[in-house]
Amino acid sequence: MKKYIKEFTKRGLMWGAWGGPAILAIVWLCLKAAGVVNVLTVDEVVYGIFSTIILGFIAAGISVVYQIESIPKGIAGLIQGGVLYIDYMVIYLLNGWLPADKILAFTIIFVAIFVIIWLCMYIPIRMKIAKLNKMLSK
Repeated sequence: MKKYIKEFTKRGLMWGAWGGPAILAIVWLCLKAAGVVNVLTVDEVVYGIFSTIILGFIAAGISVVYQIESIPKGIAGLIQGGVLYIDYMVIYLLNGWLPADKILAFTIIFVAIFVIIWLCMYIPIRMKIAKLNKMLSK
């Protein structure tokens, strides 16, 4: 378990520290395009930077769940999806980026995109494994 916590931290620091501010810039551009945000205060900028670093840290780190061999990949996907959903939801609500009346829409969109991305990663890997197993059985 200690090695997974170490790996979680390493991944989070590698990607979270760099990805967080980039995510923040995208969120702010989307909010500006939607007419939600026009001007930001210094406090909003600082709070946004720190919260997206945390968001990125958790999002990058949770991928370590796939290295735990005792967890089936489907369960690992559910764990990753659940952690990401809670991570995003909390950060978005705390920053005021997601109005409370849009939680259902956010949830539907999140689940749909997560499942599509997960299947796009999972299916080719399963196909390669099947091909390798077939080659090994000859």
